Amino acid sequence: MKDASRKVIAGAMRSDEAFKVALGEALEELGMSVQDLAKKAGVSPSTLYKITNENRSPSLGILRKIVNALREAEGLRSGNFIAVVAARHVLDEVEERSVSIGDTSVRVREYPASTIEDAIVAAIRAERDGAVAIVCAPIVSATVERVVDLPIATIMPRDSVTEAIRLAARKSES
Repeated sequence: MKDASRKVIAGAMRSDEAFKVALGEALEELGMSVQDLAKKAGVSPSTLYKITNENRSPSLGILRKIVNALREAEGLRSGNFIAVVAARHVLDEVEERSVSIGDTSVRVREYPASTIEDAIVAAIRAERDGAVAIVCAPIVSATVERVVDLPIATIMPRDSVTEAIRLAARKSES
């Protein structure tokens, strides 16, 4: 199931109870125990038990770890790439195929789009493929931000595409 992490995020936005229910359902759908999630997320099992069995709200940092672990279990984070959604002539200017951010190297994957609709569909596809961030044109960036749960960097005519990719990589680390 590739919607578990989205449901957990949506539950967290509604209420503590909705989060708890969504997390329980996600664990069941993914065939994971609280112990499995704790190990994958790098969170103590006691913290997760308190969140799932008591009236404890996770901190933002713990929530991120939970969601990232669920996304990994769904196969969504395995891509470790930044998606560049743009017209073919812009993609032809992309010289680097990976960007180093700290100790991590992040690949760059191209998603050609010739219309605004193509760009929106490509952004959704990139998220499903496991992108950690998206670089796109200003004309679609506001819409793309509404339909995906990833950091967005905008290609500005005065900046290079490579700089936009580096910005997206830095944003994906947050």
